Amino acid sequence: MKKWKSIAGMSVLAGALIFQPFAVSADQSENSPGTPPQQEYKIDGFVDYEEMEQRLEKIEQTSQGRVEVEVIGQSNQGRDIYSARVGNGDKVVLVESEIHGNEKTGTDALLNILQYLGSSGSKHAEAIREELTLVAVPKMNPDASELDRRGNDRSWEEVVDDFPQLEGASPSWNYYTGTLQGDDYSDNPGFDVNRDFNPDLQYEPKPEDFPGSSSEPGWYIHPESQTIRDLYIDLQEEFGNVDTFIDLHHQGPHYKVGDTDRDVTMSISAQFVPDPNSEAGSKYSSYADNYNYDFSRQLNVAIYDRLQQGNSPFNNITLYPQGLDLPGTALGSFALNGSGTVLFEVRGQTHSFGQKKRGQLVKTVETGLYAVLDGMTDGSVYDEDPERYEEIPLTTR
Repeated sequence: MKKWKSIAGMSVLAGALIFQPFAVSADQSENSPGTPPQQEYKIDGFVDYEEMEQRLEKIEQTSQGRVEVEVIGQSNQGRDIYSARVGNGDKVVLVESEIHGNEKTGTDALLNILQYLGSSGSKHAEAIREELTLVAVPKMNPDASELDRRGNDRSWEEVVDDFPQLEGASPSWNYYTGTLQGDDYSDNPGFDVNRDFNPDLQYEPKPEDFPGSSSEPGWYIHPESQTIRDLYIDLQEEFGNVDTFIDLHHQGPHYKVGDTDRDVTMSISAQFVPDPNSEAGSKYSSYADNYNYDFSRQLNVAIYDRLQQGNSPFNNITLYPQGLDLPGTALGSFALNGSGTVLFEVRGQTHSFGQKKRGQLVKTVETGLYAVLDGMTDGSVYDEDPERYEEIPLTTR
Protein backbone atom coordinates (compact mmCIF):
# COMPACT_ATOMS: atom_id res chain seq x y z
CA MET A 1 0.00 0.00 0.00
CA LYS A 2 1.24 3.46 -0.85
CA LYS A 3 1.99 6.02 1.82
CA TRP A 4 0.26 9.39 1.97
CA LYS A 5 1.02 11.55 -1.02
CA SER A 6 0.78 15.32 -0.92
CA ILE A 7 -2.25 16.90 -2.55
CA ALA A 8 -0.31 20.02 -3.51
CA GLY A 9 -0.80 20.63 -7.22
CA MET A 10 -3.07 17.60 -7.43
CA SER A 11 -6.06 17.91 -9.77
CA VAL A 12 -9.34 16.80 -8.27
CA LEU A 13 -11.84 15.13 -10.54
CA ALA A 14 -14.85 16.99 -10.92
CA GLY A 15 -29.97 5.25 1.69
CA ALA A 16 -28.04 2.65 2.97
CA LEU A 17 -29.04 -0.96 3.37
CA ILE A 18 -32.64 -1.01 2.23
CA PHE A 19 -35.45 -2.65 4.18
CA GLN A 20 -36.29 -5.12 1.43
CA PRO A 21 -33.32 -5.65 -0.90
CA PHE A 22 -34.31 -5.33 -4.53
CA ALA A 23 -32.86 -5.25 -8.01
CA VAL A 24 -33.22 -2.07 -10.04
CA SER A 25 -33.95 -2.41 -13.72
CA ALA A 26 -33.32 0.23 -16.33
CA ASP A 27 -36.81 1.67 -16.08
CA GLN A 28 -37.44 1.25 -12.36
CA SER A 29 -37.78 4.36 -10.19
CA GLU A 30 -38.01 4.80 -6.44
CA ASN A 31 -37.90 8.17 -4.74
CA SER A 32 -36.20 8.50 -1.37
CA PRO A 33 -38.85 8.84 1.38
CA GLY A 34 -39.21 12.41 2.55
CA THR A 35 -37.24 13.91 -0.33
CA PRO A 36 -39.45 15.08 -3.22
CA PRO A 37 -37.57 14.42 -6.48
CA GLN A 38 -38.28 17.94 -7.74
CA GLN A 39 -36.78 19.56 -4.65
CA GLU A 40 -33.06 20.30 -4.48
CA TYR A 41 -31.05 20.49 -1.25
CA LYS A 42 -27.51 21.71 -0.77
CA ILE A 43 -24.91 19.47 0.85
CA ASP A 44 -22.37 22.25 1.36
CA GLY A 45 -22.26 21.52 5.09
CA PHE A 46 -20.60 18.15 4.49
CA VAL A 47 -16.97 17.46 3.68
CA ASP A 48 -16.39 16.87 -0.03
CA TYR A 49 -13.56 14.82 -1.49
CA GLU A 50 -11.00 17.63 -1.80
CA GLU A 51 -11.79 18.91 1.69
CA MET A 52 -11.40 15.40 3.08
CA GLU A 53 -7.93 15.16 1.54
CA GLN A 54 -6.98 18.47 3.11
CA ARG A 55 -8.40 17.47 6.50
CA LEU A 56 -6.55 14.15 6.48
CA GLU A 57 -3.28 15.81 5.54
CA LYS A 58 -3.67 18.34 8.36
CA ILE A 59 -4.68 15.67 10.88
CA GLU A 60 -1.61 13.63 10.00
CA GLN A 61 0.76 16.60 10.06
CA THR A 62 -0.44 17.82 13.48
CA SER A 63 -0.64 14.39 15.11
CA GLN A 64 3.03 14.12 16.10
CA GLY A 65 3.23 10.80 14.32
CA ARG A 66 0.11 9.33 15.92
CA VAL A 67 -1.99 9.25 12.73
CA GLU A 68 -0.80 7.53 9.56
CA VAL A 69 -2.70 8.27 6.36
CA GLU A 70 -2.31 5.98 3.35
CA VAL A 71 -3.64 5.68 -0.16
CA ILE A 72 -4.96 2.11 -0.17
CA GLY A 73 -6.47 2.00 -3.65
CA GLN A 74 -8.23 3.93 -6.40
CA SER A 75 -11.85 4.21 -7.38
CA ASN A 76 -13.04 3.29 -10.85
CA GLN A 77 -12.62 6.92 -11.94
CA GLY A 78 -9.12 7.10 -10.50
CA ARG A 79 -9.72 8.90 -7.21
CA ASP A 80 -7.50 7.80 -4.35
CA ILE A 81 -9.16 5.87 -1.51
CA TYR A 82 -7.63 6.77 1.84
CA SER A 83 -7.32 5.09 5.18
CA ALA A 84 -6.20 6.74 8.41
CA ARG A 85 -4.74 4.69 11.25
CA VAL A 86 -4.25 5.72 14.87
CA GLY A 87 -3.31 3.70 17.94
CA ASN A 88 -0.93 0.86 18.72
CA GLY A 89 -3.20 -1.62 20.47
CA ASP A 90 -3.72 -5.27 19.67
CA LYS A 91 -7.49 -4.89 19.16
CA VAL A 92 -8.46 -3.65 15.70
CA VAL A 93 -11.48 -1.51 14.86
CA LEU A 94 -12.12 -0.94 11.13
CA VAL A 95 -14.72 1.71 10.26
CA GLU A 96 -15.83 2.82 6.81
CA SER A 97 -18.12 5.60 5.64
CA GLU A 98 -19.76 6.50 2.33
CA ILE A 99 -19.92 3.10 0.73
CA HIS A 100 -23.03 4.89 -0.53
CA GLY A 101 -21.92 8.33 -1.66
CA ASN A 102 -25.01 10.23 -0.51
CA GLU A 103 -24.66 9.11 3.12
CA LYS A 104 -22.13 11.54 4.54
CA THR A 105 -22.54 12.06 8.30
CA GLY A 106 -20.14 9.21 9.05
CA THR A 107 -17.33 10.93 7.16
CA ASP A 108 -17.60 14.05 9.28
CA ALA A 109 -17.76 11.96 12.46
CA LEU A 110 -14.67 9.94 11.55
CA LEU A 111 -12.62 13.03 10.76
CA ASN A 112 -13.59 14.54 14.11
CA ILE A 113 -12.55 11.38 15.95
CA LEU A 114 -9.26 11.14 14.06
CA GLN A 115 -8.54 14.78 14.92
CA TYR A 116 -9.16 14.14 18.61
CA LEU A 117 -7.23 10.88 18.87
CA GLY A 118 -4.37 12.32 16.85
CA SER A 119 -3.95 15.56 18.75
CA SER A 120 -5.24 15.03 22.29
CA GLY A 121 -2.90 14.28 25.17
CA SER A 122 -5.81 13.42 27.48
CA LYS A 123 -5.82 10.20 29.47
CA HIS A 124 -8.94 9.18 27.55
CA ALA A 125 -7.27 9.50 24.15
CA GLU A 126 -4.06 7.90 25.40
CA ALA A 127 -5.95 4.89 26.74
CA ILE A 128 -7.71 4.33 23.40
CA ARG A 129 -4.42 4.61 21.50
CA GLU A 130 -2.73 2.13 23.84
CA GLU A 131 -5.45 -0.53 23.64
CA LEU A 132 -6.80 -0.18 20.10
CA THR A 133 -5.73 0.28 16.52
CA LEU A 134 -8.42 2.31 14.78
CA VAL A 135 -8.41 2.15 10.98
CA ALA A 136 -10.85 4.54 9.31
CA VAL A 137 -11.85 4.79 5.64
CA PRO A 138 -13.74 8.10 5.51
CA LYS A 139 -14.87 7.94 1.86
CA MET A 140 -14.88 4.37 0.66
CA ASN A 141 -16.74 5.21 -2.59
CA PRO A 142 -15.40 8.63 -3.68
CA ASP A 143 -16.89 8.60 -7.18
CA ALA A 144 -20.38 8.15 -5.74
CA SER A 145 -19.62 10.79 -3.12
CA GLU A 146 -18.71 13.37 -5.75
CA LEU A 147 -21.84 12.47 -7.72
CA ASP A 148 -23.83 12.54 -4.46
CA ARG A 149 -25.55 9.25 -5.19
CA ARG A 150 -25.75 5.70 -3.89
CA GLY A 151 -23.93 3.81 -6.65
CA ASN A 152 -20.42 4.04 -8.02
CA ASP A 153 -19.53 5.25 -11.53
CA ARG A 154 -18.87 2.09 -13.55
CA SER A 155 -20.50 0.32 -16.48
CA TRP A 156 -20.99 -3.38 -17.02
CA GLU A 157 -18.76 -3.09 -20.09
CA GLU A 158 -15.93 -1.91 -17.84
CA VAL A 159 -16.50 -4.89 -15.57
CA VAL A 160 -16.24 -7.28 -18.52
CA ASP A 161 -13.08 -5.53 -19.70
CA ASP A 162 -11.52 -6.27 -16.31
CA PHE A 163 -12.94 -9.80 -16.12
CA PRO A 164 -13.11 -11.23 -19.68
CA GLN A 165 -14.51 -14.50 -18.34
CA LEU A 166 -17.79 -12.63 -17.77
CA GLU A 167 -18.34 -12.00 -21.49
CA GLY A 168 -21.92 -13.06 -22.21
CA ALA A 169 -22.96 -13.19 -18.54
CA SER A 170 -25.93 -11.17 -17.37
CA PRO A 171 -25.10 -7.95 -15.51
CA SER A 172 -25.26 -8.32 -11.75
CA TRP A 173 -28.62 -7.65 -10.14
CA ASN A 174 -27.36 -4.51 -8.36
CA TYR A 175 -26.51 -2.67 -11.60
CA TYR A 176 -28.23 0.72 -11.86
CA THR A 177 -28.99 2.05 -15.33
CA GLY A 178 -32.22 3.95 -14.78
CA THR A 179 -33.48 6.04 -11.88
CA LEU A 180 -33.14 5.13 -8.22
CA GLN A 181 -34.29 7.32 -5.33
CA GLY A 182 -34.19 10.39 -7.53
CA ASP A 183 -30.74 9.65 -8.96
CA ASP A 184 -30.44 9.23 -12.74
CA TYR A 185 -27.95 6.57 -13.83
CA SER A 186 -28.90 6.71 -17.51
CA ASP A 187 -25.71 8.45 -18.65
CA ASN A 188 -23.45 7.23 -15.85
CA PRO A 189 -24.47 3.72 -14.82
CA GLY A 190 -23.18 2.28 -11.58
CA PHE A 191 -23.50 -0.44 -8.97
CA ASP A 192 -24.42 -0.69 -5.34
CA VAL A 193 -20.92 -1.51 -4.09
CA ASN A 194 -22.38 -2.77 -0.82
CA ARG A 195 -23.60 -5.87 -2.61
CA ASP A 196 -20.21 -6.74 -4.13
CA PHE A 197 -18.64 -8.47 -1.11
CA ASN A 198 -18.12 -12.18 -0.64
CA PRO A 199 -17.23 -14.06 2.57
CA ASP A 200 -14.69 -15.99 0.49
CA LEU A 201 -12.05 -13.28 0.51
CA GLN A 202 -10.15 -15.06 -2.29
CA TYR A 203 -13.20 -15.36 -4.57
CA GLU A 204 -12.69 -14.83 -8.33
CA PRO A 205 -15.74 -13.92 -10.47
CA LYS A 206 -17.43 -16.81 -12.29
CA PRO A 207 -20.04 -16.27 -15.02
CA GLU A 208 -22.37 -18.88 -13.50
CA ASP A 209 -22.70 -16.69 -10.38
CA PHE A 210 -24.39 -13.86 -12.31
CA PRO A 211 -26.74 -12.05 -12.08
CA GLY A 212 -27.03 -13.32 -8.48
CA SER A 213 -29.47 -11.92 -5.92
CA SER A 214 -29.53 -10.00 -2.65
CA SER A 215 -29.35 -13.21 -0.61
CA GLU A 216 -26.27 -14.48 -2.45
CA PRO A 217 -22.63 -13.39 -2.11
CA GLY A 218 -21.16 -10.71 -4.33
CA TRP A 219 -18.18 -10.93 -6.65
CA TYR A 220 -15.45 -8.33 -5.87
CA ILE A 221 -15.78 -6.89 -9.36
CA HIS A 222 -15.25 -3.25 -8.31
CA PRO A 223 -12.03 -1.54 -7.26
CA GLU A 224 -13.76 0.03 -4.26
CA SER A 225 -14.84 -3.26 -2.69
CA GLN A 226 -11.54 -4.89 -3.69
CA THR A 227 -9.72 -2.12 -1.81
CA ILE A 228 -11.64 -2.72 1.41
CA ARG A 229 -11.25 -6.49 1.10
CA ASP A 230 -7.49 -6.11 0.63
CA LEU A 231 -7.27 -3.78 3.63
CA TYR A 232 -9.23 -6.31 5.69
CA ILE A 233 -6.89 -9.14 4.62
CA ASP A 234 -3.83 -7.00 5.42
CA LEU A 235 -5.16 -6.34 8.92
CA GLN A 236 -5.95 -10.02 9.42
CA GLU A 237 -2.40 -10.92 8.47
CA GLU A 238 -0.93 -8.26 10.76
CA PHE A 239 -3.13 -8.79 13.82
CA GLY A 240 -4.65 -12.23 13.34
CA ASN A 241 -8.18 -10.84 13.36
CA VAL A 242 -10.17 -7.68 12.70
CA ASP A 243 -11.99 -7.52 16.02
CA THR A 244 -14.68 -5.04 14.99
CA PHE A 245 -16.03 -3.75 11.68
CA ILE A 246 -18.46 -0.81 11.59
CA ASP A 247 -20.29 0.46 8.50
CA LEU A 248 -21.81 3.97 8.59
CA HIS A 249 -25.02 4.56 6.62
CA HIS A 250 -28.22 6.60 6.36
CA GLN A 251 -31.86 5.57 6.09
CA GLY A 252 -35.16 7.32 5.33
CA PRO A 253 -36.31 10.03 7.76
CA HIS A 254 -39.79 8.73 8.51
CA TYR A 255 -39.22 5.58 10.58
CA LYS A 256 -40.57 5.23 14.12
CA VAL A 257 -39.40 3.74 17.41
CA GLY A 258 -41.36 0.52 17.91
CA ASP A 259 -45.08 1.21 18.30
CA THR A 260 -44.53 4.84 19.34
CA ASP A 261 -44.83 8.01 17.28
CA ARG A 262 -41.21 9.00 18.03
CA ASP A 263 -38.95 9.52 15.03
CA VAL A 264 -35.87 7.28 14.87
CA THR A 265 -32.56 9.08 15.35
CA MET A 266 -30.44 6.08 14.39
CA SER A 267 -30.92 2.36 13.82
CA ILE A 268 -28.20 -0.15 14.69
CA SER A 269 -27.79 -3.84 14.02
CA ALA A 270 -25.59 -6.88 14.62
CA GLN A 271 -27.35 -9.30 12.26
CA PHE A 272 -26.73 -9.56 8.50
CA VAL A 273 -26.66 -13.32 7.81
CA PRO A 274 -28.26 -16.29 9.57
CA ASP A 275 -26.11 -17.83 12.29
CA PRO A 276 -23.91 -20.45 10.58
CA ASN A 277 -24.46 -22.69 13.60
CA SER A 278 -28.21 -22.76 12.94
CA GLU A 279 -30.25 -24.71 10.42
CA ALA A 280 -31.20 -21.48 8.64
CA GLY A 281 -27.53 -20.58 8.26
CA SER A 282 -26.22 -24.03 7.36
CA LYS A 283 -25.06 -22.80 3.93
CA TYR A 284 -22.46 -20.77 5.85
CA SER A 285 -21.37 -23.69 8.03
CA SER A 286 -17.75 -23.42 6.88
CA TYR A 287 -17.60 -20.07 8.70
CA ALA A 288 -19.23 -21.30 11.92
CA ASP A 289 -16.02 -21.33 13.96
CA ASN A 290 -15.32 -17.68 13.10
CA TYR A 291 -18.78 -16.19 13.58
CA ASN A 292 -19.20 -14.26 16.84
CA TYR A 293 -22.76 -13.00 16.97
CA ASP A 294 -22.67 -12.50 20.73
CA PHE A 295 -19.80 -10.03 20.45
CA SER A 296 -21.65 -8.15 17.72
CA ARG A 297 -24.67 -7.96 20.00
CA GLN A 298 -22.51 -6.75 22.91
CA LEU A 299 -21.16 -3.94 20.76
CA ASN A 300 -24.68 -2.86 19.82
CA VAL A 301 -25.84 -2.96 23.44
CA ALA A 302 -22.94 -0.68 24.43
CA ILE A 303 -23.91 1.78 21.70
CA TYR A 304 -27.56 1.72 22.71
CA ASP A 305 -26.76 2.32 26.38
CA ARG A 306 -24.43 5.23 25.63
CA LEU A 307 -27.00 6.96 23.47
CA GLN A 308 -29.72 6.49 26.08
CA GLN A 309 -27.77 8.23 28.83
CA GLY A 310 -29.05 11.40 30.50
CA ASN A 311 -31.11 13.86 28.51
CA SER A 312 -29.41 13.01 25.26
CA PRO A 313 -31.21 14.32 22.16
CA PHE A 314 -29.94 11.22 20.38
CA ASN A 315 -31.79 8.57 22.35
CA ASN A 316 -34.41 7.40 19.84
CA ILE A 317 -32.30 4.38 18.92
CA THR A 318 -33.76 1.25 17.33
CA LEU A 319 -32.80 -2.08 15.86
CA TYR A 320 -32.68 -2.17 12.10
CA PRO A 321 -34.97 -4.93 10.71
CA GLN A 322 -33.67 -8.36 11.65
CA GLY A 323 -33.70 -11.73 9.88
CA LEU A 324 -31.50 -10.48 7.04
CA ASP A 325 -29.46 -12.70 4.74
CA LEU A 326 -27.04 -10.34 3.00
CA PRO A 327 -23.67 -12.06 2.45
CA GLY A 328 -22.90 -9.59 -0.34
CA THR A 329 -22.61 -6.72 2.11
CA ALA A 330 -19.35 -5.82 3.80
CA LEU A 331 -21.03 -6.42 7.16
CA GLY A 332 -22.28 -9.89 6.24
CA SER A 333 -18.99 -10.99 4.70
CA PHE A 334 -16.79 -9.68 7.51
CA ALA A 335 -19.10 -11.07 10.21
CA LEU A 336 -18.60 -14.52 8.69
CA ASN A 337 -14.84 -13.92 8.80
CA GLY A 338 -14.82 -13.35 12.54
CA SER A 339 -15.42 -9.64 13.11
CA GLY A 340 -17.89 -8.20 15.55
CA THR A 341 -20.08 -6.07 13.29
CA VAL A 342 -22.21 -2.96 13.73
CA LEU A 343 -24.44 -1.11 11.29
CA PHE A 344 -25.19 2.59 11.88
CA GLU A 345 -28.21 3.94 9.98
CA VAL A 346 -28.79 7.59 10.91
CA ARG A 347 -32.10 9.25 10.15
CA GLY A 348 -32.54 10.83 6.74
CA GLN A 349 -30.40 11.15 3.66
CA THR A 350 -27.86 13.96 3.63
CA HIS A 351 -30.28 16.27 1.82
CA SER A 352 -33.14 15.84 4.26
CA PHE A 353 -32.30 18.26 7.06
CA GLY A 354 -30.71 21.62 7.80
CA GLN A 355 -27.35 22.37 9.38
CA LYS A 356 -28.52 22.00 12.99
CA LYS A 357 -29.95 18.53 12.38
CA ARG A 358 -26.83 17.54 10.47
CA GLY A 359 -24.74 18.48 13.47
CA GLN A 360 -26.94 16.41 15.77
CA LEU A 361 -26.71 13.37 13.51
CA VAL A 362 -22.93 13.65 13.17
CA LYS A 363 -22.76 13.85 16.97
CA THR A 364 -24.96 10.76 17.22
CA VAL A 365 -22.51 8.80 15.08
CA GLU A 366 -19.53 10.10 17.08
CA THR A 367 -21.18 9.18 20.38
CA GLY A 368 -21.98 5.69 19.15
CA LEU A 369 -18.44 5.16 17.86
CA TYR A 370 -16.94 6.30 21.17
CA ALA A 371 -19.16 3.77 22.94
CA VAL A 372 -17.38 1.04 20.96
CA LEU A 373 -13.91 2.52 21.38
CA ASP A 374 -14.36 3.10 25.12
CA GLY A 375 -15.99 -0.27 25.73
CA MET A 376 -13.22 -2.13 23.95
CA THR A 377 -10.56 -0.01 25.68
CA ASP A 378 -11.72 -0.56 29.25
CA GLY A 379 -13.09 -4.05 28.57
CA SER A 380 -16.63 -3.21 29.65
CA VAL A 381 -18.16 -4.23 26.30
CA TYR A 382 -17.13 -7.83 26.92
CA ASP A 383 -19.22 -7.87 30.11
CA GLU A 384 -22.42 -6.76 28.36
CA ASP A 385 -25.27 -9.26 28.29
CA PRO A 386 -25.76 -10.03 24.57
CA GLU A 387 -29.37 -11.05 25.18
CA ARG A 388 -30.19 -7.42 26.00
CA TYR A 389 -29.80 -6.78 22.30
CA GLU A 390 -33.18 -8.45 21.79
CA GLU A 391 -34.81 -5.83 24.05
CA ILE A 392 -33.83 -2.86 21.86
CA PRO A 393 -37.00 -1.55 20.17
CA LEU A 394 -37.41 -2.35 16.51
CA THR A 395 -37.61 0.19 13.72
CA THR A 396 -41.10 0.48 12.24
CA ARG A 397 -42.54 2.40 9.35
